[in-house]
Amino acid sequence: MKFGIGQSVRRTEDVRFVTGQGQYTDDLRFDGEAHVAFARSPHGHAKISAIDTGAAETAPGVIAVLTFKDVDAFGANPMPCMAPLLSRDGSPVKQSPKALLAKGKVTFTGEAVAMVVAETYAQAVDAAELVAIDYEPLDAVGTLGGAPTGPQIWDSAPGNECFDWAGGDEEKCTAAFAAAAHKVSVEVVQNRVAPTSMETRNAIGQYDPAKDSYILYSGNQGSGGLRDRVAKGVLNIPVEKLRVINKDVGGGFGMKGFMYPEQPLVLIAAKKTGRIVRWTSDRTEAFLTDDHGRDMITRGELALDAEGRILALRVTGTANMGGYLSQFAPFIATLAGGRIFGGVYRVPTCFAHIKGYFSNSGPIDAYRGAGRPEAAYLMERLMDVAARQTGIDRVALRKRNLPSPAELPYKNWFGVNFDSGDYPRMLDMAQEKADVKGFAARRRQSESKGKLRGLGIAYYVEITFAVGNEPARGVFTENGAVELYVGTQSNGQGHETAFAQLVSEKLGVPFESISVKQGDSDWVNGGGTGGSRSLNMSGGALLGASDEVIRKGKTAAGQVLQAGGAEVGFEVVEGVGRFRVAHSERAMTVGELAVTLKRDKLPGFESGLDSDATFEGKASTFPNGCHICEVEIDPGTGKVDIVSYAVLDDFGRVINPMLVAGQVHGGVVQGLGQALMEDMVYDRESGQAMTASFTDYAMPRACDMPDFKFAYEEIPCKTHEMGAKGCGEAGTVGALPAAISAIADALDVDHIDMPATPERVWRAIRQKKAA
Repeated sequence: MKFGIGQSVRRTEDVRFVTGQGQYTDDLRFDGEAHVAFARSPHGHAKISAIDTGAAETAPGVIAVLTFKDVDAFGANPMPCMAPLLSRDGSPVKQSPKALLAKGKVTFTGEAVAMVVAETYAQAVDAAELVAIDYEPLDAVGTLGGAPTGPQIWDSAPGNECFDWAGGDEEKCTAAFAAAAHKVSVEVVQNRVAPTSMETRNAIGQYDPAKDSYILYSGNQGSGGLRDRVAKGVLNIPVEKLRVINKDVGGGFGMKGFMYPEQPLVLIAAKKTGRIVRWTSDRTEAFLTDDHGRDMITRGELALDAEGRILALRVTGTANMGGYLSQFAPFIATLAGGRIFGGVYRVPTCFAHIKGYFSNSGPIDAYRGAGRPEAAYLMERLMDVAARQTGIDRVALRKRNLPSPAELPYKNWFGVNFDSGDYPRMLDMAQEKADVKGFAARRRQSESKGKLRGLGIAYYVEITFAVGNEPARGVFTENGAVELYVGTQSNGQGHETAFAQLVSEKLGVPFESISVKQGDSDWVNGGGTGGSRSLNMSGGALLGASDEVIRKGKTAAGQVLQAGGAEVGFEVVEGVGRFRVAHSERAMTVGELAVTLKRDKLPGFESGLDSDATFEGKASTFPNGCHICEVEIDPGTGKVDIVSYAVLDDFGRVINPMLVAGQVHGGVVQGLGQALMEDMVYDRESGQAMTASFTDYAMPRACDMPDFKFAYEEIPCKTHEMGAKGCGEAGTVGALPAAISAIADALDVDHIDMPATPERVWRAIRQKKAA
């Protein structure tokens, strides 16, 4: 089938993007709209003793200036944290009552203190500079390392400790270490990264006094979830009083999956001023106030027997929460990836202990992979160190500890059930595709040029969030076209194409007649996009809705075709779906029946073939695979060049290979960016952001990347009828450990921390020589 499952169909949405017809939030324009700029804190930690808005209020073009008093007058709540996490003593996480506009103090640089609404953006910016804020600077702690002993930020969190989480069996783990023939350890740093989506955050607020209702336009990863968080979580209004609309989204990476203060604030301002109020973040605001990713320090310890079989894993770490808790930050640092500490290896027992700390830095939350890259990175670094210290070949060590297909389903130490895969074969095939046997010759060739060459290998597993309920709806137009309504949100993945392929094959309707509708909370409210869940969840719901179309269609076709009680069947032949009366030539296509029902309003079928369904995801899926990276290093400068990169993935059933390749390429680049150059740095003593622009924050470019050798195997998952496993984050999960493995191999050292900048690599070379 030309446009069916398994075909590399070009993305239909790209036509509007490349022709300038996309509609991002900042493209929307409204009559009488006003513009917003914020007065933000220049301090990482300070008391606010007074706010004088007088000069700003009288500045040209200013309509209103809002402070925490206006927020309180509205009755808005502080920003919520919704992570269902308990510390090891059973207590909940320590909350940080973050007001929408700072009230009494600020806890990170860039925190919004006052909001200026003016006729033009330039007038709003100018007036924001006139807001006089009397700060009393406080001692600050801008880094994770200094947080436990630094100045206290929130009264509820002594020692700045937000949570103290543990998982696994500590006693059993200790006993396994005591009996181990080999014990190895490594401490790794997960450097903080800024999401830097191409489209910055934005929000447009509208208030209708006649209906006492609101509309929020804002780029996000799920309008239904955002509606609930803004309405119920902050504004204390019924959810039916708020509509959230989201057109196209220019990148999210997890960061746009959360609520930010600016979103409810434009609604409060719209009600106060009677105007439509718009705000778009500039790039510096994005660096300072977007939720960042990672920022953890973790020590991993591995116990092995004399043959190199894993006996136990111990994980001890700290995680930075920033100046206040974002929606899911404690979960990301613990259970999100902690459930799969140990990867897909046989790890009989594990004990994990993670503490979270507040610091005077920007908030932390999910970033592409969200805990799973951290877990894979730690385990794969441990496997490399174990191989070096035991003298066992690193590939042989991995194979020795990978479950065979006959052992699946395999339940890990946490109870996570790996249902499908062929990990040893994937490892072997990846080596063949990367020509690992030829590496020694390539290394000699590099050495002849005065370069160091290293090969890195990583076997990763990812756990997706394909659980919970997800609705979808299929609606037929009067001409037989199909509109698919979903509650997930594409922000670059190609959902419009993949979902259309699914339904086109299932119903046998023309691919080009299908359009996907998303991003409006008045349409369908689902769980949004995140955790590589969209294909399985929205796809599952669309397949369910298609089943309902077929069920309805058989009954309706029986009447239209005058079956006279004869059975009516449904079949898709050569890409065309038809309802056919048994043992006859009487038949009609899905489109023909849909048009007939819309036109004739057959009793009992007033809505025609329109159908909806809710999919219940009962189990996560587990994308997995092997990344093999080769690097060349100039020992004189420490510059690292990635000269080869091969990926072999098991994503289960693949709907569109071209979309999958794009997702893997993008994920790998983001992982390599973190491994080699990206680093959001805060000053330890002041909390000042030191890399809040592209001048100081390095981003990977095309010239930094090699051609990727990507291939995949289709080993269907057994927990979903499609057999798909998800692919959106897998590239990042495997890239971090593969890159650092290659650099450590080139340097002949156990480990080097990210980002492996030229300076850090140069210093490692000098230290190696000095030793």
